[in-house]
Amino acid sequence: MTPRRFAWLQALVLVLAVALAAAIVFRPAPGPPPSAPSAPRAAAGPSLIEARPPTAATPVDGASFPSVVPGAPFSFPRDHGAHPAWRLEWWYLTGWLETAGGAPLGFQVTFFRVRTGLGEGNPSAFAPRQVLFAHAALSDPRVGRLLHDQRIARQGFGLAQARLGDADLVLNDWSLVRRADGRFHARVRGEEFDLDLVLSPTQPPLLQGQGGYSRKGPSPTQASYYYSVPHLAVSGRVSRDGREREVTGQAWMDREWSSTLLDSRAVGWDWAGINLDDGSALTAFQVRDAEGRAVWAGGSLRGPDGALTTFAPDQVRLRPLRVWRSPRTGAAYPVAQQIEVDAPDGPRRFTLEPLFDDQELDSRAAGGPVYWEGAVATQGGRGYLELTGYASALKM
Repeated sequence: MTPRRFAWLQALVLVLAVALAAAIVFRPAPGPPPSAPSAPRAAAGPSLIEARPPTAATPVDGASFPSVVPGAPFSFPRDHGAHPAWRLEWWYLTGWLETAGGAPLGFQVTFFRVRTGLGEGNPSAFAPRQVLFAHAALSDPRVGRLLHDQRIARQGFGLAQARLGDADLVLNDWSLVRRADGRFHARVRGEEFDLDLVLSPTQPPLLQGQGGYSRKGPSPTQASYYYSVPHLAVSGRVSRDGREREVTGQAWMDREWSSTLLDSRAVGWDWAGINLDDGSALTAFQVRDAEGRAVWAGGSLRGPDGALTTFAPDQVRLRPLRVWRSPRTGAAYPVAQQIEVDAPDGPRRFTLEPLFDDQELDSRAAGGPVYWEGAVATQGGRGYLELTGYASALKM
């Protein structure tokens, strides 16, 4: 969810990043730049995610951005669709799959929308007012490393879009669409793999935080509108090396939009979304400073009966158990963690272990950061763990 999310770049850097996005004419993004295995750490390049406005209403090129406030009503399917007035938004799908032979796989499909604040008075269809980018990844233990791909383009011409009113995202040959029957259909064509997955809701949306108003820092303005759809039933096909395999599984969708997200001390976050076998859904996250201390924390636990517990910052604790160091970027990620939450019936602990260690995703070629996003399992459940800000500080 999220883990989302997840200082704004100086104006010149943002202009250059958006100009680069606008110049890309719907082609597969190149792979990450080669680096020696002993490279110490990833360089922090321009990123469309790495941006933070001083206030939620800071004008950029004449544009202003709305704030996230408590009490805003949610309506579905409307809120599955885009919210283009806000600066940053994402549709985040993660999950576990299983082939007919029982082999486990993990997958991620994420679409991002960024309102740049540039060219809003320009009537040209080529003005880069909105930029879309997307990441997709496949975790296969037989490969032993994350397979991933990405896309980026300015919105327009029907080739890159995030529609209002319902989930309908297109980025060249990638798409995420909610059908009339309520199921989501994700299609991705990558250089090393293709995904064609149908995701069927089995539970209603889970409004995170205070009715969907989710704090991410000590200031009330450091927040997002945030909901999740856990326990999505998945069926479809995964193609790799010219071979198509039928898969089934279970997934999680996170939806967030915001204009100001992180505190100035924050460098990244740890986030986990876990589908528990009894039908429960666990969300836990912490926003970290440069010393690894929690600037903010939160999450929720929805029981199989639908009863929802929302955790205050002091009711969630994430403790690293084991660290894996990337041979490509030098970043050290706590890929095994223990989550402890103060549930109504007392403390509950969940030990997360990755499907395999090397699930680092380098999305710099598509305007994003380097982060770890991997399939994890715990006693009585499976889900995903996201670790950002370990290769370089993430600013939102």
